Amino acid sequence: MATATPLLPSQLLGGSVPQQWQMGLLALLPVLLVSYLLTSRSRNRSRSGKDGAPRLPPGPAQLPILGNLHLLGPLPHKNLRELARRYGPVMQLRLVTVPTVVVSSAEAAREVLKAACYAREQEMDRLVADLDRAAASKAPVVLNDHVFALTDGIIGTVAFGNIYASKQFAHKERFQHVLDDAMDMMASFSAEDFFPNAAGRLADRLTGFLARRERIFNELDVFFEKVIDQHDVLINLCKEHDGTLRFTRDHVKAIVLDTFIGAIDTSSVTILWAMSELMRKPQVLRKAQAEVRAAVGDNKPRVDSEDAAKIPYLKMVVKETLRLHPPATLLVPRETMRDTTISGYDVPANTRVFVNAWAIGRDPASWPAPEEFNPDRFVGSDVDYYGSHFELIPFGAGRRICPGLAMGETNVTFTLANLLYCFDWALPAGMKPEDVSMEETGALTFHRKTPLVVVPSKYQRRAA
Repeated sequence: MATATPLLPSQLLGGSVPQQWQMGLLALLPVLLVSYLLTSRSRNRSRSGKDGAPRLPPGPAQLPILGNLHLLGPLPHKNLRELARRYGPVMQLRLVTVPTVVVSSAEAAREVLKAACYAREQEMDRLVADLDRAAASKAPVVLNDHVFALTDGIIGTVAFGNIYASKQFAHKERFQHVLDDAMDMMASFSAEDFFPNAAGRLADRLTGFLARRERIFNELDVFFEKVIDQHDVLINLCKEHDGTLRFTRDHVKAIVLDTFIGAIDTSSVTILWAMSELMRKPQVLRKAQAEVRAAVGDNKPRVDSEDAAKIPYLKMVVKETLRLHPPATLLVPRETMRDTTISGYDVPANTRVFVNAWAIGRDPASWPAPEEFNPDRFVGSDVDYYGSHFELIPFGAGRRICPGLAMGETNVTFTLANLLYCFDWALPAGMKPEDVSMEETGALTFHRKTPLVVVPSKYQRRAA
């Protein structure tokens, strides 16, 4: 392998490194030199203690301190493609002190992007382990607690990285309670929603709604500030603006809030409603369970992401659950921008419009026996919930369809598949399927009014 020609820092930074990095790198050179020496020494010491050297990807020679940073240039994607032509589709670089691998082929990308499911897989391992312990004691469990912990872990890790499970997020348990309060408050009556003036604000102050709102959002603000401070990209986002739109910390906080409300709560609620319906219909539970176990086989500890394509009946269970229990019963309200008509009726401009997805999913004009949980109704049907079939719109439709639909669908199906594959499920002693309460309580999403209490037992796989 050819060796790199040494360059002076001024030569190096002047042409090869993007201009916006140059001053910062010059200022950091002394620190980088010390860091390079320490990391090199540590790396050499750790390798010398191994029986054999690891099989690392090939890559270009590295400069002291900067490693391969000088090779990126102002158009990194093009330079990296040229390097990949020489060193291969899986190539190792070092960017200052950061070991880096660049992949430039479809097959390598497939392996990397499959690994992107790691957060989901890791959290599922924890859930299965927790339920294994519960199954060993043969005691009933409150499934709500386990499901909410699972979805919180998945979404939190996807949004904020592995730091979400660290001590730096030790305050998140309190945040979850505050988030529940916030959702309940946002679904509550506020006079200011209907009287957007001083009279509405006065009424909210007299009823205590205003004080409650301020308390909840002050507590949320504490959490959001910590999130922003722990993520450089969010801090930089707040600093950048083009002169017409300034992206403030409040904008970032709104995105974080939407991430949690739109992903954690809706997925958890759907999983719990699905399990509730399955516990009330043992024959459907057995059919879905048999499908999952036949598709996955007996040689895996649990279902993995690739198995999702093999379980069409379970997907019908999810579809039927969303028909009866859409996460948002009333879709996000809209407002007419001009005079219009709906079904032949005149609707003036500035009129608020609600779409009742819950009622549409139970409309006898579209669904035979609409109150019955029957996934088989979708056998041979092309009806889906992606916004083209308006008789089933749990995620909305059109330009404002839920942006997290794909992730939510994957999380729900993946979780249910593992619950059915790894465990058999029963109700507490003396309880019949029809005794499972389906009462709901309202907020932005409609939860079960009472927790779902079930008894898991570990599935005994056949010997291979």
